[in-house]
Amino acid sequence: MLVAAAVCPCPPLLVPQVAAGAAPELDAARAACTDALGVLAAARPDRLVVVGPAEPSGRGPHPEGTRGSFRGFGVDLDVRLGRDTGTAPKRELPPSLAVAAWLLERTGWSDAPIEGLGVGELLEPERCIEAGRDIAAQSDRVALLVMGDASACRSLKAPGYLDERAAPFDAEVARALGEADVAALKALDVEPAHELKASGRAPWQVLAGAAEGAGLSGALLYEDAPYGVGYLVATWS
Repeated sequence: MLVAAAVCPCPPLLVPQVAAGAAPELDAARAACTDALGVLAAARPDRLVVVGPAEPSGRGPHPEGTRGSFRGFGVDLDVRLGRDTGTAPKRELPPSLAVAAWLLERTGWSDAPIEGLGVGELLEPERCIEAGRDIAAQSDRVALLVMGDASACRSLKAPGYLDERAAPFDAEVARALGEADVAALKALDVEPAHELKASGRAPWQVLAGAAEGAGLSGALLYEDAPYGVGYLVATWS
């Protein structure tokens, strides 16, 4: 059963070494992520599953000990998902899960075993929801760390340019995450989310599936759109 969840954005810029001189611009987001992970730890889960968007090479399960890197962003920095098991797979974490691993290392997570799941941004809602149900059914006390960004079309300089649909889309997602509105997350459409470059749609729907019947309450800790990209931090507990 799902006992807690944290929702965090996944831009590599969250990592100060990647952001370099712009690092202070996301200090508030980092602080909110730290608070969100504190909620996960307080729930005392016996298993933590990290879910994030991934390209084909990064999709599927990533066992504890899987390594990630920010070398592709010009930074000599490696991370690992949880403990060193001595049998780390050869394939690396996708960027979203590497950011999650960095957040967990930064906060000194040692409360429960960790595993990762990379999901495709176009994965059908029904499959996302079913994946969430499966995760929740595999443990008595499971927690989720859900990585993903909202729209990337909030300004003229945004990666997806300005789209008038972006702000209302992000506002509804922020409301749903802040209120732990499972039905609203389930109802998100694939096509508009993809057009708005909202990488979090599939991971949020995995959360919705895992949270069915759990009776969790939500709290929105952070909402902003630096660089024209919607970043949201929320907790369910």
